[in-house]
Amino acid sequence: MNREALFCDETENYRSPAEADAGQEVAFYFRTGRGDADAVYLIEYARQDRLRERDMEYSHSDSLFDYYVCRLAAGEGQMQYFFRVDSGEEICFYDRLGVTEEAQRDYAFRLTPGFHVPKWSKGAVMYQIYVDRFCNGDPTNDVETNEYIYLDRPVERVEDWNAPPAELDVGRFYGGDIRGIWNKLSYLKGLKVEAIYLNPVFVSPSNHKYDCQDYDHVDPHYGVIRNDREGLIDPGAPDNFNAEKYACRTADEENLTASDLFFARFIEAAHEKGMRVIVDGVFNHCGSFNKWMDTELIYQHEGGYSSGAYVSADSPYRNFFKFHNEQGWPFNDSYDGWWGHSTLPKLNHEGSDKLYQYIMDIAKKWVSPPFNADGWRLDVAADLGYTPEFNHKFWRDFRNAVKSANPEAVIIAEHYGDASAWLQGDQWDTVMNYDAFMEPVSWFLTGMEKHSDKADEGLYGNGRAFFDTMRYHMCRMQTPSLMCAMNQLSNHDHSRFLTRTNRTVGRLNTLGSEAAGRGIHYGIFRQGVVMQMTWPGCPTLYYGDEAGVCGWTDPDNRRTYPWGNEDLELIEFHRYMTGIRRRNPALRTGSLTELLEEPGMIAYGRFQAAGKETKESRVVVAVNTCQDVRIFRIPVWKIGITDFEKMRRVMLTYEEGYNAGVVDYEVGGGILEIEIPPSGSAVLAAEMA
Repeated sequence: MNREALFCDETENYRSPAEADAGQEVAFYFRTGRGDADAVYLIEYARQDRLRERDMEYSHSDSLFDYYVCRLAAGEGQMQYFFRVDSGEEICFYDRLGVTEEAQRDYAFRLTPGFHVPKWSKGAVMYQIYVDRFCNGDPTNDVETNEYIYLDRPVERVEDWNAPPAELDVGRFYGGDIRGIWNKLSYLKGLKVEAIYLNPVFVSPSNHKYDCQDYDHVDPHYGVIRNDREGLIDPGAPDNFNAEKYACRTADEENLTASDLFFARFIEAAHEKGMRVIVDGVFNHCGSFNKWMDTELIYQHEGGYSSGAYVSADSPYRNFFKFHNEQGWPFNDSYDGWWGHSTLPKLNHEGSDKLYQYIMDIAKKWVSPPFNADGWRLDVAADLGYTPEFNHKFWRDFRNAVKSANPEAVIIAEHYGDASAWLQGDQWDTVMNYDAFMEPVSWFLTGMEKHSDKADEGLYGNGRAFFDTMRYHMCRMQTPSLMCAMNQLSNHDHSRFLTRTNRTVGRLNTLGSEAAGRGIHYGIFRQGVVMQMTWPGCPTLYYGDEAGVCGWTDPDNRRTYPWGNEDLELIEFHRYMTGIRRRNPALRTGSLTELLEEPGMIAYGRFQAAGKETKESRVVVAVNTCQDVRIFRIPVWKIGITDFEKMRRVMLTYEEGYNAGVVDYEVGGGILEIEIPPSGSAVLAAEMA
């Protein structure tokens, strides 16, 4: 038996429909070598780990493979299954890890009836924007120096857009806003961006806005300031008692309403250009400035608001937080803070039905008219609540609330580690894909951990470790979740990938800002982009990566977009790669298989047969991390490419640049032979000869 010919996954070509409802008939397919198998069986895990074996019938053949099929009605609960293949006296099993001598339930294929992710989100090109650092479209709403005190320091308006972030950066503002993003929608459209993910936009005193002050409103510093007043604080002031300007800007109803409506019009403009908008939600904790807590007395002084829980024992928000000193009012600081931070009060969802319903209403509000956002990214989602049981209940209810308001909204959670408990079809749609993308790619291409805090030469160029790690972590997600997972090389919490290519351990406070740009390797960077644009999931660009922005981990990764100083060639390279992705549907929703692994070298294939809405598509990607030219002999027959076809190279990258010229390659004996330069990569697409 040719075990390398065996293949199955959870894509539409091997399970139709790939996402089924209870009672719907599903066709399960399995591929073997042509004339290679005597029998194929679908084996389902039943109750108490009992196995239910079903014969698969011969379906059809092509020049290389036979296909077997079994049709079953989806039940009410999740179906877990694997396959057995018999050939003479030889028997093997096949699960999500591939060919195995003994199937394990942890790696079974899974079908969860009723679990659907938005079709638009599968493989969509996304673009993450840290709003304050992207583009200043309206200087009139900029935070002013000495507008208020934040973390015991007066906030600062940074006058020089190109100045690097400081070590203590959260109270420094460059002026980026929603108008700035609106002004650049055509630029994003030119990159073929399909969805914009915004770091938090709701009222907050920090530039990152993960310490929400008011979930109901967009921050007027990002939106519109209709009413303003004098009242900057004295630089030596101990508190915000006289922060009149800030109180007016962030608590005045006219400012808040105008900013909300402006945001709604922005989302409408993005939709008109064919781009979705995903907002960021932080529901594990809020900020100490929050109107429910009001430790800075902003709302107490502004008037028209109920007393915050910090201020009064009679506050309607008292049970929104967990206080430990029942005699501590007024100004009770005994509340739980996330990881002990008093500036980040943990929300007591278990203790307040009112808070619980409030957040469910917020979940619906921003994905409903007039805003019509297209999904939520959820910050530290696994931390919410005080018990795992409550956490899962909350996210089930959150999903129901969001999907009832907007069935096409996607739910993406921040999570480190195994997220399978939340990805059973009843909570999150997917995750920010650290384990099955960012980490393995970073280790393989750079030998660096994603913060630039650690190096490991044993993982640099280690293709076996790369494929094994990817395969294991991808198995922890059902394929619908995998197809819309956020695949990033960089983001606001980790070092810029371009900096990681210098293979140097460091941070802003140890090596300084300039060192982040020293010793970088554009060849490695382009390899990362090639892999990002060709791996299953949503390639998500972190603003400025495409323009050559460097930076250590937070806060240095939050540099401004270099308008007027962009690396135009690098931007054009990204446009080529998003174009290649768009022209080859296999890169969006097709199957994935390993094709080659040798020291410093990998190749993989993406492939799908023609369907009702897609054309046949087969793509090969080869990556050479070695410091010399390597000859790749790639068994492209594994993705159905025969000697009667040719492979068309559509991209070649190397340290000095890239070549988007088309070059044809012949296939002989099912093998494609191609030369890849040092720190280079190639993308090839199948064409009929």
